[in-house]
Amino acid sequence: MIRAGPLSPALAAAFVVIVSACGRDNSYVAPPPPQVRVALPVQQEVTRYVEATGNTAAVNSANLVARVPGFLQAIEYRDGDDVKQGTTLFIIEPEPYKLKLEQAQAGEAAAQATLKQTEAEYDRQVELANRQIASKSTLENATANRDSAQAKLKQAQVDTEQAAINLGYTEVKAPFDGIVTARQVSLGELVGANGPTQLATIVATDPIYVNFNVGEQEVLRMREEIKRQGLSPQDLKKIPVEVGLQSEEGYPHKGTLDYAAPSVSQATGTLAVRAILSNPNRTLLPGYFVRVRVPYERQSALLVPEVALGSDQSGRYVLTIGKDNVVEQRKVTIGPTIGDLRVIETGLKPDDQVVIDGILRAIPGTKVNPEIANITAAATK
Repeated sequence: MIRAGPLSPALAAAFVVIVSACGRDNSYVAPPPPQVRVALPVQQEVTRYVEATGNTAAVNSANLVARVPGFLQAIEYRDGDDVKQGTTLFIIEPEPYKLKLEQAQAGEAAAQATLKQTEAEYDRQVELANRQIASKSTLENATANRDSAQAKLKQAQVDTEQAAINLGYTEVKAPFDGIVTARQVSLGELVGANGPTQLATIVATDPIYVNFNVGEQEVLRMREEIKRQGLSPQDLKKIPVEVGLQSEEGYPHKGTLDYAAPSVSQATGTLAVRAILSNPNRTLLPGYFVRVRVPYERQSALLVPEVALGSDQSGRYVLTIGKDNVVEQRKVTIGPTIGDLRVIETGLKPDDQVVIDGILRAIPGTKVNPEIANITAAATK
């Protein structure tokens, strides 16, 4: 028979704790509600824009052609030169046309002398007829000769003018300020022999057009705003237009509305619109695709951080804190982005507390421990 020895004080104390614990009921203690940060939406004035994609186009672009036949005598520019209006670019041998001008001038001088003689004869016959010395038929011949000489002088003057014009065509000049493309002909080449020969092209890049299309619904909104502001058709050309290249941030290029089509296209449901922009550094070249936006109204709006927005199959939403700090899912309609904030068009009220941090811990229908924060207003231009 084994006899137990006396318990040590430590074991005796542990035995008492175990025995006393066995007499208590076990119960679950719920964890505290998760902590999230919430904030009221920012309420501020924002500018509403019509946004579109457009393309740039030259204000002026013209093919330089040879309007008279001849051998190309000189090329007075280098490919790609920026030239001013009136600059001589090509010279077609002028000597034949100088001779034709001199010939026409000589014919005009002869016609002038003939007219002078016939007018003197006419005056003499009129005087003789008044004295009843000359016959009527003689006066009629003198009158016909004078009239014929006047007509020949007029024809000679026209020939001289045409010869001067043709001589002027031997110098092909820039019709406006612009950049001249690479020449398409060579020195000594016969040009203009079988109709106009294209020599090069000149393109004006400052200012520059931007063409784009505006949807029918946006046109209606803009017209309502224009009507509300009491703007006239002439004031439309004062509406600013902002443009950005695909590689640029924002819309750094500024211009104004220049033209709007008189009707909406039935095929596309859009209105053709054109803007004009200053382009002194030639940053914009004809043919670029660009982003365009046109401000049409300024109004108060609610904004929340972009990170506060979620999405599911039904669209975009934010999480808000309702009664007893219970999380609610609120469906919203979003607008444009301004800085790090997003405009909320519908679905949110100014006094709604929006979850902006700890979103993964905020499950709709559960309680949370909200910590109030502030949203910094977005900078607008």
